[in-house]
Parts: sequence; structure tokens; C-alpha cells
Amino acid sequence: MNTIFVILMYVISAMLLVISFQKDRKKTKQAIHKAWKMFMKVLPQFISIILVVGLLLAMITTETIRSIIGSESGFMGMLMAALLGAITLVPVLVAFPITAQLLQNGAGIMQIAVFISTLTMVGIVSLPMEIKYLGRKTAILRNTLSFLFAFLTAWIMGLCLS
Repeated sequence: MNTIFVILMYVISAMLLVISFQKDRKKTKQAIHKAWKMFMKVLPQFISIILVVGLLLAMITTETIRSIIGSESGFMGMLMAALLGAITLVPVLVAFPITAQLLQNGAGIMQIAVFISTLTMVGIVSLPMEIKYLGRKTAILRNTLSFLFAFLTAWIMGLCLS
């Protein structure tokens, strides 16, 4: 099922690229060039984080992962994952392969869902900059609501995927 989905996404992407190329060659080439530059910027981070996660997974047992962020870890595991996501500053593109590995090694769906949600919606590290541009009240309110909403998202994901 997973492989079919991936192949389908590649086919759809290729078809859309051909359509875009037929519609406007110049813009399509510019878009491909820009995407390649972005990819090259993310690649070093991606490789280093994959290496770190690989080393951690080699050192940490599946049982340890299950006890800390497995489905049996309950709310405390979700809270730990949420806090880790809120303070982590990595591109989301890098987080998906990491979370896939964690899921394969015993992490719970709700714990991973809350991690990804807080990773994308809450920014403890970037909070000072957000306060500078949005104001203290707005920045703190946005981050607090996003943190709480991440748990609702994780609960819904748990219901749908468990």
C-alpha cells in the first residue's frame, strides 16, 4: 500500500512537471533551479540529523523508545514529545524520516503526531523574534494555543490511525 502511494505521487508529480514545462518552459526551469538550491541547503542538515538519529537508534533499544514515547507512555510520553518538538529547530522535511524511524522502533502514533505538530507550530527558540514582530501577547498566545492544539491533533490522529 505504501509503495503504491509513493509511486502514485511520483507519477502525479512527473505529469504536473510536464504540464508546467509545456505551459511555460522558462518559469518551470526557474522553479526547478530554485528547488535544487533549496534542496542543497537542506541536504547537509538532513544527512547530519539522519546520522545522529541512526546512531541514537543503534544505541537506544526499542524497549527504551517504547517506554519513553511509546503508545503505553500515555500523556507523559506525549508531553515529552511535545516539549521536544517545541524546542527543536529543524526543517519539517528532516523530521518526517526521523519520525518514521521512531515509529518503526516503537514510538506511539499520538506521541509522534504531537511531536510533529509542536515542531511545526510552536517555536520556543524563535519566540524572541516572534515577540519582536508580533508583540509579546500575540506571540505567547499563538504559541500556547498551538501547543494545546497539538494535543487535539495528536488525539484525532490516534483515533484515526490506531
